[in-house]
Amino acid sequence: MAIAYVAQALEIVGVAVIGLAFAHAMIRSAMHFGQHRKDAYEHLKRYMGRALLLGLEFLVAADIIRTVIIEPTREGVLSLGLLIVVRIVLGWSIAVEIEGCWPWQVSKQATKEP
Repeated sequence: MAIAYVAQALEIVGVAVIGLAFAHAMIRSAMHFGQHRKDAYEHLKRYMGRALLLGLEFLVAADIIRTVIIEPTREGVLSLGLLIVVRIVLGWSIAVEIEGCWPWQVSKQATKEP
């Protein structure tokens, strides 16, 4: 089935995004550390968090396609639901790590800054 190849391609893209973005983040952070920038760690954390979130989006999309279209079983749908809950928790925890506040507090914090 062509849909199975689409799901597999999304998984490959998701893993590639995470791997390449992590490598890119390490290179940029090494340059920041080399320049003795005080915010180098914060930049590394932000780059890696964003890379992980983007890669997770591709992986979840692949799982949705695989579960809903290719194998729509009760166990598959329950597994997908659990995966989405885990992804939400991971996304929130990464967002808290990157932004320093909960995702719903980001807009409040942005309006307070000059």
